[in-house]
Amino acid sequence: MHYTGTVWRPPYEASSLLLQATVGCTHHTCKFCTLYHDLPFPFRMSPFEEIESDLQEAQLWSTDPVSRLTARLQGLPSPERIQRAFLVGANPFVLHYERLMSIAGRIQKYLPSIQTIGCFARITDIASKTDQELLALKHAGYNGLTIGMETGDDEALAFMDKGYQSQDILLQGQRLDQAGIEYHFFYLVGISGAGNGKKGAKQTATLCNELHPKRIGANMLTIYPDSRLYAEIQAGNWKESTEIEKYQELKTLVENLEIPVWFAALGASNAIPLQGSLPKDRSKLLSILDEIISHTSEEELRNYRETLPHL
Repeated sequence: MHYTGTVWRPPYEASSLLLQATVGCTHHTCKFCTLYHDLPFPFRMSPFEEIESDLQEAQLWSTDPVSRLTARLQGLPSPERIQRAFLVGANPFVLHYERLMSIAGRIQKYLPSIQTIGCFARITDIASKTDQELLALKHAGYNGLTIGMETGDDEALAFMDKGYQSQDILLQGQRLDQAGIEYHFFYLVGISGAGNGKKGAKQTATLCNELHPKRIGANMLTIYPDSRLYAEIQAGNWKESTEIEKYQELKTLVENLEIPVWFAALGASNAIPLQGSLPKDRSKLLSILDEIISHTSEEELRNYRETLPHL
C-alpha cells in the first residue's frame, strides 16, 4: 500500500480500508496544527495508478495467508470482507466531484463488498460541491465525513486561521443533512484560549444543536514548539487555558448539547478517555467530568500534556 508520512484516521475508522487519495492539507495554515509537518510538500493528489495498485493489493486480503491465520485465531472461518474505505489525507473531499466519483468507481470495481466511503473534510470542501453533486456522491457511497469544525467561536476560528466562520459550518452542515450524508464533528477543547472556554463551548453547542452530526469527538488542544500558535504565545498574543479549564469547558459542552449524538473524547490528546450517548448518558459523563475537575491535579494533567510526544 502507498502511504506517505504519518497516516491519521479517527478511532472509529479502525476497521476501514485506509486508501491514500491525497497527501497533506490544502489549507495548511491553522496555527495549532503540526500534523503534516513531516511532509516535504503541502499537498499532493495520489495518481490513479497508485490508487488502483492499492485496491488490487487489498483484493488479496481474503486469500493472504497471514489474513487467513488471523481470522482462524479470531475464531472466524475466513477473513471478513472489507465493507468500508476511508480515504487517507487531511481533506480528500477537496478533490473535484469527477475525481471523487472516479475513485468511488474504482473502489466498486476492485472491492464491490465496500458499501461506504469516508474521509476527512474541511467545511470549504463541502462548499465547493453543488447540491446535485453532494446527492450523487452520497449515492456513490460517500458517507460518514469527519470534519474538524473545532469550535463555534468566531473569534477563535479567525485567530487560528481556520478559513471559515460558524455561519459557514451551519450552512454546509445543513447541506450535508439535506443530501443525507452523515458526518462527524471534531471539537478542539481549549481553542478559545484562557478564560474563554465556557463561552466557546456554549457557542459550539448552540451551533451543533441546529445540525445533525452523528458523532462529536473532543480533542484537547496540545501545542507543539513548531506550531504557529506557540510563536503567538511566546509573543504574548494568546494565552493557553489550564488543563482544569479545558475539562470545565468540556463539561459546559456536554451540558448544553441538546441533540441526540454520540459524544467521545478518545484520542491521545485526552488524558482521561470518556464516551457516551447524549442525552441518555449525560449524567454519567458529567459525573466523570466532575470527578476529574475535583480530584485530578493540574500538575498531573499538565505533565500528561507536556510529555505527549505526538498526537
